[in-house]
Amino acid sequence: MDFIFMLTRDDRTVTDCLDVLDDIAGLGITHIGFKDVGVDADTLARLHTRIRALGATSYLEVVSTDRAQALASVRTAVELGVDQLLGGTWTDDTLPLLRGTGIAYLPFAGEPLGHPTRLAGGPDRIAADCRRAEAAGCAGVDLLAYRATDADPLDLVRAARAATGGRLVVAGSIASTERIRALADAGADAFTIGSAAFDGSLRPRAGTLRAQLAPVLEAVRAPVR
Repeated sequence: MDFIFMLTRDDRTVTDCLDVLDDIAGLGITHIGFKDVGVDADTLARLHTRIRALGATSYLEVVSTDRAQALASVRTAVELGVDQLLGGTWTDDTLPLLRGTGIAYLPFAGEPLGHPTRLAGGPDRIAADCRRAEAAGCAGVDLLAYRATDADPLDLVRAARAATGGRLVVAGSIASTERIRALADAGADAFTIGSAAFDGSLRPRAGTLRAQLAPVLEAVRAPVR
């Protein structure tokens, strides 16, 4: 299972994101993402260039629940040339904008609400959205399982896994190695962590970002049970 380190806190890219890249150099993190809110366009461009220079796969996650703003995020992803675009729900509008770019698109399954985002929808809704995304030609789905308001998070992951052969990324509120292992058991292909690392939730008594990320990296490198 892949670990996608999001350079974000509270659904915004951290303002010192370039310095953070220096801090995590050498940790072997090969999937790095960000949002298009929190820093200016020039910083985003520099950030993406440096992520690619590290040899990492790059991700932009759409967080806006407004159609026009969400599609503006899609255009930003195209301008930057990210590898994968996560989130958003306007699949029919997004896929034409990505045509010919090589960017893999993984929309949200369920109904994202508010900011920071919560997720509405039970297992049946999640499964139906996964099937629609796959039929439309998406590479997979982005599932905010641990921000669910209507169902058990792992029930949503299992429903999504059963409904799609695409890539299943679970994002948001993953703040323990127990949750990481549970996601692996439920069939997730990847997960994101951002805020939990920056606010110290992963190791409350540790003070550095490297210390916060250490148990995550250990968990993903452990043999599959």
